[in-house]
Amino acid sequence: MPRTVILGVIGSDAHVVGITILEQALSAAGFDVVNLGVQTSQADFVDAAKSHDAEAVLVSSLYGHARQDCAGFHDRIEAAGLDVLTYVGGNLAVGQDDFEETRQHFREIGFDRVFDAETDPEDAIAALRQDLQLTAREAERARVES
Repeated sequence: MPRTVILGVIGSDAHVVGITILEQALSAAGFDVVNLGVQTSQADFVDAAKSHDAEAVLVSSLYGHARQDCAGFHDRIEAAGLDVLTYVGGNLAVGQDDFEETRQHFREIGFDRVFDAETDPEDAIAALRQDLQLTAREAERARVES
């Protein structure tokens, strides 16, 4: 049975190309992807995760305001009683000089994984498989069944 993941671009960000590529890669890897599109609110991510019984929420942001857009995100996840993996990726901070500082900030506010804008979708998929403890056989079976 495919694992369900929620994907979207948070806040006022309207960059769609990255999540389209990620959606296609995740689908090809056997995941059931619910793509919320661009300009997605925190509430929409939480509602979708709850209604689709998702195992992971992948938040994208390319316009550099993810710090503001993601503030309080995990409070909402917790308030909804969800137990999901949360990933964030993209160009997360305006004028970002040191990505390790940015990564640390997002880890501190609760994200399980933090990726920069140069991350290959296959790297995110490998992390997702690892974090969901999918064996190679399960991942292949899900890909073939989808």
